[in-house]
Amino acid sequence: MPARTIPTLPPLDWLRSFEAAARLSNFTAAAAELGLTQAAVSQHVRLLEDRLKTRLFSRLARGVALLPEGAAYLPHIQSAFATIGSSTAELFEPRAVETVTLRAPISFALLVLVPKLPDLAKALPRIHVDLVTIHRPTDYDLPGSALDIRFGNGSFPGRLADRLTAERLVPVAAPALASDADWTSLPLLLVAGAREMWAEWFAAAGLVGHPRRSHRFDSFVAAMEAARAGAGVLLGSRPLIDAALESKALARLSDFELPSTSGHFLTKAPIARLTGAEQDFRQWLLSRLGEPSPT
Repeated sequence: MPARTIPTLPPLDWLRSFEAAARLSNFTAAAAELGLTQAAVSQHVRLLEDRLKTRLFSRLARGVALLPEGAAYLPHIQSAFATIGSSTAELFEPRAVETVTLRAPISFALLVLVPKLPDLAKALPRIHVDLVTIHRPTDYDLPGSALDIRFGNGSFPGRLADRLTAERLVPVAAPALASDADWTSLPLLLVAGAREMWAEWFAAAGLVGHPRRSHRFDSFVAAMEAARAGAGVLLGSRPLIDAALESKALARLSDFELPSTSGHFLTKAPIARLTGAEQDFRQWLLSRLGEPSPT
């Protein structure tokens, strides 16, 4: 006896009517949910049963009841509808905007991250960044941020770190001061903390430094603005000064660059569970500036 052949895919309207009627145990209720008439739902179910050559419902005085064949068929149809719905939403419906909170030193935020925000808007349009600038090391201890940017040599107790920048130091000044042949006699601008490295730069470059210090700043970006204004010579950190060099707002005063073990790192706690938006932002930032660590 030849095997019975059944078309593999009945019309979608028939399946929708079957699913609603099976879930609600009533053709009239199914019709109201689907925006159809009771006669249309009844016809869809009858056509489906004819196509499958199997009765799916027992017709009762009030409503319907699934027969074993219908009960076995229902979860497969519901699973298929759920897959189609989730795939459609994932691929075609606008995603809700999600916020990623990021703590970062103000110099990195203004000179590196902010210029890349237009690229972020194109690459990840659903992600908005809540950028919190750091003024003191203790600011990192405040709650509310799974990711942060830290400056240092990459060793941050209790944090996993991915390098974003490798610092190189070179003297820079406003173009008007750069014409001075003996720039080493000009006032030297100071930056508090790890970047106060004039003595190391002069020694590595084989030059004699001088004690003529000028203004001191608690952030690199503030010292950089002072240099642009012609207040003195800044020991510029590349790549933070690259845009200013390219636009000729600052001019380099030496070909010698002092490499530093310090730089900027994207860090997180080992046990931190990142949201989908945070994972996407992390991958975007690493793809633009660094490489993920193997851990």
